[in-house]
Amino acid sequence: MRFLHTMVRISDVAASLRFYCDLLGLEEVRRIDNPIGRFTLIFLAAPADQPRAGTEKAPLIELTHNWDAEEYGSARNFGHLAFEVDDIYQVCHRLQTGGVTIARPPRDGRMAFVRSPDLVSVELLQKGAALAPAEPWTSMPNTGTW
Repeated sequence: MRFLHTMVRISDVAASLRFYCDLLGLEEVRRIDNPIGRFTLIFLAAPADQPRAGTEKAPLIELTHNWDAEEYGSARNFGHLAFEVDDIYQVCHRLQTGGVTIARPPRDGRMAFVRSPDLVSVELLQKGAALAPAEPWTSMPNTGTW
């Protein structure tokens, strides 16, 4: 397993970049604008953790700016932790066997969400290509929120 990023929702891109980059010293390494989803993702890394040659080996902070105004309060501004896993089905099975609810099952063989005991969302992403869709995950509904 490899830690990928922590996501934080932001309401003001300029103010957030001033804080995280200008004041805190992080550096922007990648940006994705998604007009269909109406959001921008800005990935930041600490200077000593900079990815080399375009690889994503550094732990990152993902700033998520939803283009439509929304009040997050202090409960929704923090989004999730993300981990890349070798076999998403095996990890989800282990978690489920351990009593963890799979909030968003890996129906696509690529992504799942679970929550910690303190309700922190944790995203699991399949390393490499998505696995072939498989039961019980394919027909499992979402449970709760993530």
